[in-house]
Formats: sequence, C-alpha cells, structure tokens
Amino acid sequence: MSPQSESRFPLSSGPAPLRLWIKNPLAVFTANGLDARGGIVISGTTISELVPAGGRPSAPCDQTFDAGRHVLLPGLINTHHHFYQTLTRAWGPVANAPLFPWLQNLYPVWARLTPDSLELAVKVALAELLLSGCTTAADHHYLFPAGLEDAIDLEVGVVRELGMRATLTRGSMCLGEDDGGLPPRSTVQRPEVILADSERLIGKYHEAGDGAVIQIALAPCSPFSVTKEVMAESAAMAERLDVRLHTHLAETIDEENFCREKFGLRTVDYLDSVGWLGNRTWLGHGIHFDDDEIARLGAAGTAVAHCPTSNMRLASGTARVVELEAAGVPVGLGVDGSASNDASNMILEARQALYLQRLRYGADLPVERALGWATRGSAAALGRTDIGQLAPGMQADLAMFTLDELRFSGSHDPVAALLLCAADRADRVMVGGQWRVVDGQIPGLDVRELIAEHSGAAQKIVRGTE
Repeated sequence: MSPQSESRFPLSSGPAPLRLWIKNPLAVFTANGLDARGGIVISGTTISELVPAGGRPSAPCDQTFDAGRHVLLPGLINTHHHFYQTLTRAWGPVANAPLFPWLQNLYPVWARLTPDSLELAVKVALAELLLSGCTTAADHHYLFPAGLEDAIDLEVGVVRELGMRATLTRGSMCLGEDDGGLPPRSTVQRPEVILADSERLIGKYHEAGDGAVIQIALAPCSPFSVTKEVMAESAAMAERLDVRLHTHLAETIDEENFCREKFGLRTVDYLDSVGWLGNRTWLGHGIHFDDDEIARLGAAGTAVAHCPTSNMRLASGTARVVELEAAGVPVGLGVDGSASNDASNMILEARQALYLQRLRYGADLPVERALGWATRGSAAALGRTDIGQLAPGMQADLAMFTLDELRFSGSHDPVAALLLCAADRADRVMVGGQWRVVDGQIPGLDVRELIAEHSGAAQKIVRGTE
C-alpha cells in the first residue's frame, strides 16, 4: 500500500499503523478550540498532529481513513458508575423510590452477587459504554459479600478484555444498619480488611503517568455507610501511595440530615474533618452545596462527577454545575449505576446534562460546554492530563459518530446534532490507537450471547436463586 493510499476500513484490531491520518471529518470537537477540521494524525498510541482545514499532514502517512461521514470527538470519559447494577435495572419495587428507600430495598439483592454475575454485569456495562463513545470509565465498587473478595481483580480482567481504560475504585462499607448506618450487616467489611485489600490492589494494578490503562482509587462509599476512621485512614493511604479518592457526597437532603445527626457537621465540613478536602478527591453527585461550600471546594480543587440522569430518576436535585466551575471545581459527567440511570450511555448523558443545566441556567448554555464536561472536564476530575481532548501528545482515544439515521435528517450543525438529535451509538471508537468499535460493533464480542447470559443472571439475583 502506498503511503497516501485510501483505506475505507483500517484494521479492526491490533496495533494502529505507524502513522494514520483520520482525514477531513464531517465536523470535529477537540475540547480545546484547536483547529482539526482537516483531521488528526495518529502515531502509534498517541495523537501526533492536528491538521487544519484544507491542510495535509506535515509528513507522509502509512494509512488514511476518510472520515467525511463522521463527527470526531475525544473519547468520552465516565467519572462515576456502579457496573454491578446492570443486573437490577428497572426493578419494579424501586422504580418509584427516592435514594434511601431505593438503597434499602436493593442492598439485600446486591448482597447475592457472585463472581460470575459480577463479571457479566461489568462486561455489559463496559460494552454499553464503549458503544456510546466512552473510552475511559470510573467504577465505584463497594460490595464485597462472602465469595466476592476479589471483585476488583475480576473487573481488571474485563477492562483489559474490552481494551478500555478504567479507574477502578476500591469502595467500602463498614457502618452497618446495626451501627447506625444504612447497609445490612451482610454487605459490610471490617476496617482492617478494607485497608489491607486497598493497599494490595494499588500495589498490584495501579499505573501512574500518561497512557495508564488501569488506575486504582480509594472510595469509601458514603457518609452513611462508612466510619470517620475509615475515611481518614483511606485519605492517609491515598496521600502515601499517591492515588485518588472518591465518594458520594451531598446527593440528597437525607444525606445532609444524616451528617448533621451522626457527625454534627454539614457534608463539606465532614469532608474536611477526615482529610478529604483536596485536589486528589472527586465527588459523586455534589448537589446540595451552599455558596460557601462551593467556594471551599473550588479553592481546594476538589472535583465533582455530575450525574444528571440518576439525579432526575431519584429526584435528588440539580447540581449547580456552572457555579461549581466558576469557583474552580473540575466538573465531569457520570452515568451513575444502572439501577438509578438504567442505562450506561455517555453521549446520552451529555445530552441530559445539557438539558438539565439549561433548566437552571438558560438556553444559551452551549452544546459544546456539555461535551466539554464529558471529555476534558471528566479527565480533570479523574486527575488525568493525557486524555479528554484532541491535541498533539494526547492519547489516541476518540469517538466517531455518523449522522445517517432518520433522527438526524434535516439537521445542519453536526456537532450540535449529536446532542440535540440524541445520538446514542458511536460508529467507530479508538483507544490508545487501536480500534475498539468498528461499524457500530465491538469486534469479537457476541452481544446476543452476552445479553442472554446477563439476563439470566439478573433474574437469579432478584429471585435469590443460583
């Protein structure tokens, strides 16, 4: 093949060509204002060059992909999820419940997780995310019933199998209902077990620096399920081993009331009291902050994972995203668990974020700002500077969408059409220079078989049968 020969379909798996020009996209969102209307050049695992409108690469390329039908984005980044919850989507007894009753009904069901059912749940969540244009996902796993002590190890295997990046958080619960917490005793662990396993996982799997595939963070679940001691010791370990911290915070008024009654503190005061108010922390939801708390979070550089669909589903409230960002808080997007969102779709989550925040701030909030939360903002929330935008030196993580479905007919602005016309599936997805979605499919994954096995496991976990 000559250096400038056209290839409609590059290799679907295996290493990318030495230099690949993704040429002349229909439209492009770089998340940084740089001009890439002529496309981008991939060299190995990273982006080596942006090509301006009407331009050509500065040096010959081994292969060219004609992207004239595609809207090109950085790979979307999901900052908050619970993969295991794909097994309990749209479950009738909690379909109309707010957070605390929702949790109390689901905890006994989730306590039945097994290694096999968790593996299926993780694979479904990751495949669904990948097909929506997501290349990096953060999972908050805090359930370790008997027999599932190696849950994070299992997740690592599935992430590697699908070729994505992940921040896998070693979650924990140690404050059971008999100690004044919310979860049942069967779902909590002893503090010493939690801390020992956290250190083991960091030592075994955590990758630092650019291009990391697996990162480990520490994630005590929430103020109503862990003790202050575990929160403080997790913060100390994260500082010592240089990993990030994650927890749910300020999701509902019930949580605010719990913190006042249990600790005599509002949520941000509580966060500060256990050593978490800093720039290695990102928070799930972050809805119920007052003006002073927003200022304190911004000064500390603490990030927030905005989860609009889940917040609407459980009627938890609306995060003050624009004010958080104005104060200096990095804001990313999360789909949250598939029992409170009931889907794992990042491009649809960006649409939901756009619409929910327009209700608060007005119709002039730009489409591009919502896409920025799903890309560059999410990367910042996870503490990463190598993903989330299209620029030279960044990882070659990208998502490409076509606009040839009926829903897009009559649309004029291709980037706006992704959100306004409800794009829900990527045509092509690349992670680290390798194609992971080709023609809207994940090469090598039998989706029909996965659905059958996962659906069977979902029925068993709800019925309590094996």
